[in-house]
Amino acid sequence: MLKAIIVDDEQHCIDHIIRLIESVEDDIQIISQCRTVHEALKTIPTTKPDVVFLDVHLNEETAFDLLEQLTTIDFEIVFTTAFDAYAVDAFKFSAIDYLLKPVAQDDFERALAKIKEKAGLKDTSKRLEVLLHNFKEQSGLKKIAVPTIDGISFHSIDKIVRCQSDTNYTHLFLTNKTKATVAKTLKYFEALLESHHFFRTHHSHLVNLKMVEKYIKGKGGYALMTDGSRVEIAVRRKEEFLKRLSGL
Repeated sequence: MLKAIIVDDEQHCIDHIIRLIESVEDDIQIISQCRTVHEALKTIPTTKPDVVFLDVHLNEETAFDLLEQLTTIDFEIVFTTAFDAYAVDAFKFSAIDYLLKPVAQDDFERALAKIKEKAGLKDTSKRLEVLLHNFKEQSGLKKIAVPTIDGISFHSIDKIVRCQSDTNYTHLFLTNKTKATVAKTLKYFEALLESHHFFRTHHSHLVNLKMVEKYIKGKGGYALMTDGSRVEIAVRRKEEFLKRLSGL
């Protein structure tokens, strides 16, 4: 049984989350409701919840005002938000769960399933560091938190040279010559990184265009990367690849 706290400044939003929780009441129990940062600061340390459903805007304050004042964050967080696409990307990059308002039943159940999967992982604070960094970064998202075989790993986007598919896993090849194996498909990284100068060259590779040192001509050709690797370019992707590369 998971113990939950709802932090939201609007009662109708609290009531909606309660109804969603009641539909799976065998799995989760509401132990408190808070409508201000002040209330949450008093309640969370004493009740020790497993999960906090946290609205991003809390009257004149934000969820981050609350989190930055907590001494220990040893619980999972699910943000509830009506934020724009950039903010949603920040959540995704940080491996932090979020629910868009109005919260749908299916989305809620998926978030709950993710919480159960991560039960016992003590990396919430690190993921929040990535989230806060990305929200404060004015020139774009810079860091990414990714689920690995044994937990969560954290990487700067500009340190990723390329991503290589391995069935349901992806290998991230980094500028320091190390490799991280991630429990996500290449399609996941393509959706996450395609707007950040990454390009799917063919079915098994996603490359950081800023790490392409040279293009070698051929039927499709291949890219010579800064780490010395050669990545094949699919014939059908060649034209778009060269267009994206010249546009940097």
